Amino acid sequence: MGRQLGRTLGLLLVAGAVAAASCCVADGRRALYRSCNLSQVPPVPSTTEILLLSFNYIRAVTRASFPLLERLQLLELGTQQTPFSVDREAFRNLPNLRTLDLGNSRVDFLHPDAFQGLPHLQELRLFACGLSDVVLTDGYFRNLGALSRLDLSKNQIGSLELHASFRELGSLRSVDFSLNRIPAACEQGLRPLQGKALSLLNLAANGLYSRAPVDWGRCGNPFRNVVLETLDVSNNGWTADVTGNVTRAIGGSQISSLVLAHHIMGQGFGFRNIRDPDRSTFAGLAGSSVLRLDLSHGFVFSLNARLFEVLGDLKLLDLAHNKINRIAGEAFHGLGSVQVLNLSHNLLGELYDSDFSGLAEVAYIDLQHNHIGIIQDQTFRFLGALRTLDLRDNALKTVSFVPSIDTIFLGNNKLETVSHMDLTASFLELSDNRLEDLGDLYSLLRVPALQVLILNRNRLSACRGGHGPTGSVGPERLFLGSNMLQLAWETGRCWDVFRGLPRLRVLHLNHNYLAALPPGLLRDLTALRGLDLSANRLSTLSRGDLPAALEVLDVSRNQLLSLDPGLLAPLRAVDLTHNKFICGCELRPLVRWLNRTNVTVFGSRADVRCAYPSSLAGTPLSSVSMEGCDDEEALRTLTFSLFIFSTVGVTLFLLAVLVATKLRGLCFLCYKAARRLLPAGPAEDGAPDAYQYDAYLCFSGRDFEWVQRALLRHLDAQYSSRNRLNLCFEERDFVPGREHIANIQDAVWSSRKVVCLVSRHFLRDGWCLEAFAAARSRCASHLDGALVLVVVGSLSQYQLRR
Repeated sequence: MGRQLGRTLGLLLVAGAVAAASCCVADGRRALYRSCNLSQVPPVPSTTEILLLSFNYIRAVTRASFPLLERLQLLELGTQQTPFSVDREAFRNLPNLRTLDLGNSRVDFLHPDAFQGLPHLQELRLFACGLSDVVLTDGYFRNLGALSRLDLSKNQIGSLELHASFRELGSLRSVDFSLNRIPAACEQGLRPLQGKALSLLNLAANGLYSRAPVDWGRCGNPFRNVVLETLDVSNNGWTADVTGNVTRAIGGSQISSLVLAHHIMGQGFGFRNIRDPDRSTFAGLAGSSVLRLDLSHGFVFSLNARLFEVLGDLKLLDLAHNKINRIAGEAFHGLGSVQVLNLSHNLLGELYDSDFSGLAEVAYIDLQHNHIGIIQDQTFRFLGALRTLDLRDNALKTVSFVPSIDTIFLGNNKLETVSHMDLTASFLELSDNRLEDLGDLYSLLRVPALQVLILNRNRLSACRGGHGPTGSVGPERLFLGSNMLQLAWETGRCWDVFRGLPRLRVLHLNHNYLAALPPGLLRDLTALRGLDLSANRLSTLSRGDLPAALEVLDVSRNQLLSLDPGLLAPLRAVDLTHNKFICGCELRPLVRWLNRTNVTVFGSRADVRCAYPSSLAGTPLSSVSMEGCDDEEALRTLTFSLFIFSTVGVTLFLLAVLVATKLRGLCFLCYKAARRLLPAGPAEDGAPDAYQYDAYLCFSGRDFEWVQRALLRHLDAQYSSRNRLNLCFEERDFVPGREHIANIQDAVWSSRKVVCLVSRHFLRDGWCLEAFAAARSRCASHLDGALVLVVVGSLSQYQLRR
C-alpha cells in the first residue's frame, strides 16, 4: 500500500510540474493538452506515460479514442467544458493505467462496462460528475482488483446500496461518499464491504441519519466486520441524541479515528434548545478502540462529568472551535491514555486545579484563543507527562501556575513581568505581551535549560537598576524584534545583557529603533552565527560591533551611508537592501566588493541603491560608475599639485624678500600712491553672493522657543534691522505643500553654512537627522566645512558619538 501511495503521489507531483510547463505539447513521455480547445483525444506517442486532457470540449470517449498506450499510467480527462459520455471498454487500450481522473465533468452517459480492461487501475476519480445511485448498484467497478482509492464525492447519490462486485475489490482502502444525498447507511447496503480494512470511509455532509427517523432495529450496524482507520461523518447536522443512536448502532466496530467535526451538539452560548453531550452519548464506542476523536467546530458549552469515560484507548481528543465555558468535575475521567488535548478557540475564562484530572499521560494541551485570565496554581502541576502547553491569545496577567515542562507558549497575553517565573523550559514564547523592563530579560536568560526565547513585539525599553551578567549558558536562539531597546541602551545601562551567553547562535534585534550599537554589546557572543539588525536607524557599523564568528547578517532597511567591505568578507550571507548609501568615491570599495564577492547577497540587487547625491538617487550600486576614483591616480595628482604649489610659493616668497630688501623706497612710494587712489569709505563687494542664505538653522520644533529667544532675535535680519545675517529655518522659510525632503535639500544647498542645534529633541527627530545627513553629504561632495554642530543641553558621550 505504501508503494502504491508513493507512486501515486509521485505521479501527482510530476503532473504538477507539467502544469507549469507550456501547454499543448508532447515530449514522448508526457503529453500536456490542457485548455487546448480539443473536441477529441489527440494522437500521442506510444511511449507516453502521462496524458492530461482536462479543460477541453471532448464530448465522448470510446475504445477507438486511444491507440495502444502500454506505458500510460496517468490519464486526466476531468473538467470538460461540455457534457461528457464514456462508452463501453473506453480505456481497454490503456492496460497499465494507474490513475484515471474524470472528476468535475458532467457525465451524461457512463456505460456499465466503461472501466473494464483496467487490471492495474489504483485510483479512480469520479467526483462532481452528476452520478446517481446506479453507479453503485449496477456493478460499474467489476474486475478492478487493484483499485485502492475511489472518489465519488459531490454527486447525486441518494442511497448507499453497494453491488456485490465490491467484494472483489480486495485492494480497496479509501472510499469517499461525501457531499452526496445519502439519508442513511445500513448494514444490508454496506454488506459487500465486510471483511475489508479501509484507511478512509468518508460520509461527510450527506445529512446522514438527520433528515428522517431511522429504524435502528432494521438498519443494524453498517460497519459490522469492517475495520476503519478513519470514519468521517462530520457536517451531517448531528445532535447529541443522533450521535448517541449512531454510536450505539456501530458499537463493537473497530474505528481508529472518528471525525464528528461541524456538528450541532451543545446548547452554545445563551441557548438551551439543544443539549450538551453526556456520558451516554459515546457509550456505544466502548468496544471500538477509538484512538482519535474529532468533535471540533460545534456548540458544546459544558464538558459534563465522565463524558468520555468509555474511551480508554483514546490518544487524541479535539474539542477546538466549540463554545466550551465550563469543565465539570471528572469531565476527563477514563482518558488515561490521551496524549493530545485540543481546547483552542473556546470560551474558557478560568481554569481550576481539578479541570484536567484523569489525563495522566497527556503531553500536549492546546488552550489558545480562549479568554483565560485566571489559572489556579496546581492546575497543570500534577500532569507528569505534560511537555507542551499552548496558552497564546488569552488574558493572563500572572504566570505563577507555570509547570516545569519543556515548551510553553504564552504569546499575546497581558503579562507585565515574568521576573518571578520558576522555569525549566527549553522553549518559551512570550511575544505580544507588555514586558517593559530588561530585568525580565536578565531573569529569563538565567533559565538553565532554555534553548529558544521569543520576546518579539513587547515594550522592552527600560533598564531599572543594575543586573550584572546573566551567569548562565543562555539560549541558542533569542528573538527580541519589535521592541524599543534604543531607549534602554541610550541611558548607558544594560550594555552587558548579552554577556555570558556562550551558546547563543541566532539573535534578532530588528525593529528596535537602534541608532548605534553600544560598544562591546556583542563582544562575548563567540558562537553567534546569525544576526538580524534590520529595520533600525543604524548609520554606520564598525569592526568592533560584530562578533568574529558571524556568518549571516541582515542590516536591511537602516540608514547606512557607507559600509566597510572588510566587515562583510567573512560572512556567508548578507542583506544590504533599502539603505541610504552616499555614492561617492568613498563607496568604491563596497561597490567593487558587491560585484566580485562570493558571499550570498539577499534581496534584489536593485534594492541596494544610492540615496545621495540626488543625481544618483535610486540608482543600484551595481550600476554606479566609479571612474576617476582610482586611488593611485588621485595620489599622483595630489603629489604633483603639492609640488607645483610648493615651488610657486617658495619662488614668490624669495621674490618678495628680494624686492623688499632692494626696493624698499620704491615700494613705499607705490603704497602711498595706491592709498590715495582708494575711496575713503569701505568698498562694496560687487561680486554677487552665490548663496541665498547665510545659514540654515536646523533644530527640533520642540526647541523653537529657546532658539528664537537665544539666537534668532540677535542674529536674523528679519527680526531686527540691527542684525546682519539672512537665516533660514523650517517654520518660516519652507514652502508649504512641498515635499519635506525637498525643502531640506534646498535649504542645505542654498545656505553658506548649516548649523545643527543638537539637543535631546534633535536626536529623536527623524527630519533633523535627515537634514544632518544631507549636510554631511554636501560636506563629503564639496569637501567644505559647511556643517556646524552646536550642542545644546547635557548629552552623554554615547549620544554624541552619533
